Amino acid sequence: MNALRQIEWALQELQQSTPIASTSGAISEIAPTHFRVSGLSRFVKLGELIGVTTGGRPQIGEVVRIDSDGIIAKPFDRQFAGGLGSVAFRMPPLSLAPDASWKGRVINALGVPLDGMGALIPGSRAVSVEAEAPSAMKRARVHKPLRTGVRVIDLFAPICAGQRVGIFAGSGVGKSTLLAMLARSTGFDTVVLALVGERGREVREFVEDVLGHGRDRAITIVSTGDESPMMRRLAPKTAMAIAEYFRDRGESVLLVVDSITRFAHASREVALAAGEPAVARGYAPTVFTDLPRLLERAGPGEEGTGTITGIFSVLVDGDDHNEPIADTIRSTLDGHIVLSRHIADQARYPAVDILASVSRLAHCVWDPEERELVSKLRSMIAKYEDTLDLRLMGGYQSGRDSGLDHALDMVPKIYGAMRQDASASPSADAFRELRDMLKAG
Repeated sequence: MNALRQIEWALQELQQSTPIASTSGAISEIAPTHFRVSGLSRFVKLGELIGVTTGGRPQIGEVVRIDSDGIIAKPFDRQFAGGLGSVAFRMPPLSLAPDASWKGRVINALGVPLDGMGALIPGSRAVSVEAEAPSAMKRARVHKPLRTGVRVIDLFAPICAGQRVGIFAGSGVGKSTLLAMLARSTGFDTVVLALVGERGREVREFVEDVLGHGRDRAITIVSTGDESPMMRRLAPKTAMAIAEYFRDRGESVLLVVDSITRFAHASREVALAAGEPAVARGYAPTVFTDLPRLLERAGPGEEGTGTITGIFSVLVDGDDHNEPIADTIRSTLDGHIVLSRHIADQARYPAVDILASVSRLAHCVWDPEERELVSKLRSMIAKYEDTLDLRLMGGYQSGRDSGLDHALDMVPKIYGAMRQDASASPSADAFRELRDMLKAG
């Protein structure tokens, strides 16, 4: 039996290292956004990988269109080094083998380490970056409250383990700083962070300064803005696959993607290169299919496994919160936190618009007394904001409306209590801290 087992292992190793046959074609067209390969149309499917011999290391592309004359592939490298007539061959599907030892590491979208700390130790099980979401009827329910440590969120838009939340903001409103505060939350076993299309100089700052002592439980996937659309499109999928691995081990995982909008931008570039029509502000139809498919993979796993709490930043183009990508993502997620440029201009950080932010699972967090209190606070803030223009014009005199007089007295104190610097200690009990601050004020 031992001899037979050794022969079986030897055959498996031989099969993996020496493919019996290789199907290949030749490059017949090269464009800035793609290349065409003749001779492979009958042998490949959409989404498969194509390798190209370039004299150095093989360059990889993904099949995005197939017709009778050949296939169109989108390269992962920024600059494609192949030439006309170069040999292109089929490659095995992209997969990862995550392992617990990956915590504390920084990798790219293909799973290659970027931190100079040596090779990654592969795990015992390979996972696909294109995995399907768990079955809707087998998924566990979301009900366990989480404390983020950010007062304004824990009070007005609380989060549960396994919830998917979007942070909607224009550029320069404090989106990345709020994400950093959430990434330091202590209620998670593992943090998976995907930096998609970010500035290169911000990567080390985020990993070393923001994660700090929590770096040992975090895995960071980086695809900077100067990388190809294929790498920026792949990075969130790689992060999701790694998060799913730890979720299936029973861990509570925090997945932070900054930003999902740049994933949509990269998907748009790939779709247009494949010849798809632009249907909404330049976005092709498959972009609106790719977004829900990716976002649905986050959340609770099947009964008996862990959860993926997803925080997705949404960079709102032109501060238009109804643009197609923001609208699609908002309808898919379990809540949205809106950052306002008007609030940021007043130096009130985090610049969360309390009235526009919603958590669809808040009822799982608040008890009846807290729900009633939050409702009264929202009503008071709404009255304060609705009468702002009237008061600025001098059209209101104190004493005419007791409810508005109370709001004028209390709302500035509430806004002051919601201020929280990124370097401040996380909030331990948001309701108690609000009460104490209002009494002190």
